[in-house]
Formats: sequence, C-alpha cells, structure tokens
Amino acid sequence: MKTVEGFSKLTKQQKIDWIAQAYFSDKSAEIIDLIQKYWNSDAQLQKLHDEFIENTISNFYLPLGVAPNFVINGKTVTIPMVIEESSVVAAASKAAKYWSTRGGFQAQVLSMEKIGQVHFIYQGETQKLQQFFNHIKPNFWSVTEDLTHNMRARGGGILDVELKDKSAELLGYFQLHVTFNTQDSMGANFINSCLERMAQYLKEEAHVYSEFNAQEKDIQVIMSILSNYVPNCLVRASVSCPVKELNGVEGMTPEQYAQKFITAVKIAEIEPHRAVTHNKGIMNGVDAVVLATGNDFRAVEAGVHAYASKNGKYTSLSHAQIEDDVFTFWIEVPLALGTVGGLTSLHPLVKFSLGLLENPCAEQLMEIIAVAGLAQNFAALNSLTTTGIQKGHMKMHLMNMLNQLAATESEKQKAVEYFKVQTITHHAVEEFINLLRNP
Repeated sequence: MKTVEGFSKLTKQQKIDWIAQAYFSDKSAEIIDLIQKYWNSDAQLQKLHDEFIENTISNFYLPLGVAPNFVINGKTVTIPMVIEESSVVAAASKAAKYWSTRGGFQAQVLSMEKIGQVHFIYQGETQKLQQFFNHIKPNFWSVTEDLTHNMRARGGGILDVELKDKSAELLGYFQLHVTFNTQDSMGANFINSCLERMAQYLKEEAHVYSEFNAQEKDIQVIMSILSNYVPNCLVRASVSCPVKELNGVEGMTPEQYAQKFITAVKIAEIEPHRAVTHNKGIMNGVDAVVLATGNDFRAVEAGVHAYASKNGKYTSLSHAQIEDDVFTFWIEVPLALGTVGGLTSLHPLVKFSLGLLENPCAEQLMEIIAVAGLAQNFAALNSLTTTGIQKGHMKMHLMNMLNQLAATESEKQKAVEYFKVQTITHHAVEEFINLLRNP
C-alpha cells in the first residue's frame, strides 16, 4: 500500500519505516540503515537540519570545496563552492591562479533594485483607475511603515510604486509594480509582506472611492508576490590584460588564442543551442557559491536565464573583445542575494562559508559570485578552444568511475598513473580494472 494518511503527523522514524516497507520491502532493513547513516551524530545539529523543511528523513550531502587565489578588486579571496560535478572547483581554481598574475578580477555592483507585484483585475475606465492610483499612491509608504521600519533603518525600503496597464494582453489585468532595496537581506518575506499589505489597502480604498461605480469598486486581487526577475539588481565582473600576456597556449600565438576565444564567445551570443550550454557553465560557478552561502539557487537560475533572454532571444551572459591590443572578458548578471536572514544565521556551514569570505555584505557577495561565474566560463572556453573539454573533465571524473567499480586504493593508484596518457572512457577504465583483477 503506497498511500498514507496523516504522514506529516508521523514521527521521523515512523515515516522512514513506512517508506522502507512500502517501497523497499525486500530490503527494508538495509534502506533504514542507509537513511540513518546520513544523520548527524550531534543530536542538536540534526534537529536543526530536520527543522529546515517538512517531512525530513535524512540529510543529502554535497561536497563543499574551496577555490583559492582569487584576486577580486585587489583583495585575495578563497571561495567556497558546493557542487557535485567533477572539475568545477579545479577549473575555477585554475582560472583564479591564471588571472591573479594578470591584474585579477574587477567587479562592480551596478544596481540593487528588487521587484514585487500586486496582480489585480479591474473592470472599468482606465483613466479613473489612474486617478485613483495617483490619489492613494503616497499612502503605500505609510500603510507599510511598521513592516519597513527596520529595513529603512538599514538604508533600504520601498523605492517606488507604479501602476501598470496590462489589459491589452489580459482583459482587466493591471499591476502595482513595486521596487525595493532590501540591503543585505534577500528580502523575499519582506517584499511579500509589503505587497500583501498594499493589496489589502488597494481593495479597501477602492470600495470607498467616490469616483468609482459599483463594478469599479470591486477590484479583484489575484496574487501578491515578489519577482525573481531582477534586471536592475545587476553586477558586472571582468578580466583584462594586454593580448601579448595571454601566453602559455601550445600551438597558438597570444593573438591567435585571443581571436579564437572571442569567436567562441560570439558563437554563444548568436546561437541559442550553444548559449544554453555556455551559460550553464557560468552557472556551475554561480550556483556553487550561492548554495555554499545559503542563498536560493532556483531563484538565481530563473532570474539569470530570463535576463539572458531579455532582448527576445536567448544569448550569452558573457562577452569578450580586443581594443587597443587589450583583451577584455566580462559578464553582467542579475543576482538577488542576502547575507542576513534565512539559512545564513542557522546553517553552520553557511556561517562558515560566509566567514571564509570574511562576512561580505550583499553587494560584496554579488561581486564574488559574478567572479566565480566568469572564472568558470573562462576555464571552460579555454579548454574548448585549446585541448578540448573532455581531457581535463574526464581526468577529474576518473575517480568517480573507479569508485563505481569499487576499486581498491592500489587499483586507483595504478589507474591514475595509466590514464595520465590514455583516453579516459568508462569502458576503458572498466577494462583496465578487470585486467588488473584478472591478468
């Protein structure tokens, strides 16, 4: 029986027992043991993790690695990265070292504006709604004053409220389009609370507005919610050096290498199939640091990919050029991040990661994460335009293959040595291990 009543009310152990019996009845004891192996031995720490979400049964581990030697705006930074994909941390570290001797990374936050919207239906004269909005607009700040008090004390709050007419696309559809500055908080709960208060005030005032007829008074609020598309919460990161300093590329002059690299970027600018994979590589770096610092990587992903399509066609987030014999490679990405609230003060490894970054403010974290994305993109393009992506990636993936084959430490050492000069495929690795075991 695979349906269950009142699952959320069961104890943690009862939930596990039910799952083991319902889905793994032939090996239920083994499954229970597996789930419990990933519990933290510190009961208080495990209780903290259990309370992050609902129906928790265990912990799902991902590796936490670090990429050292990043020079960002003249300061050396070691970046924490949480990711399961082989070669990402190594690639970021290699890019960091390469650019540390060429001036390092430059990063700058361009804007910090976040967006929320009250979506509503209004059946009536648009001009009358505009007049009504102009009448009540100044009060949106006062009716949310208790909610924004602490944020205003930190220099943030509600920036502006606009009325947007979307009725040409959906009959009667209008928005309150609200912009915010949430300082060091990601601000989702703050924004949503403000929006719901504004929506309530909008409806109440419409009911008593003397210029509206009965139909116009009946504004229907559909929903009030922040947007993860934040094109004005933007950060730029870049690297640059004289073309002649792009040395160390076998078989190519620095000029040839630079032109090939720029062409690879231009292909991603014009070809969506390439752009998606190109930007995925950027997000390898971005998401890894977003996760390590307790931020919402799903929100970041959604916003970044929407931004990549802002002109009606999906395109590269990074760009490159040569001007006056200087090579420049840069990225602009929207990043709505926080360094206070949420998991930042709860998850011990999130606190560790922020401490490793010397407790940055939200703007500094935006710069660091944009740099991580640019470094990852540089490393990928460098491999693609020179040795090919698989040579380095498969070397890093070798250990995963060996673990899948349950290789001993001796077998691993022999395999690593052998595949220094051999092409790595799963079949080749499996064949090599079988030959070791059965000469």
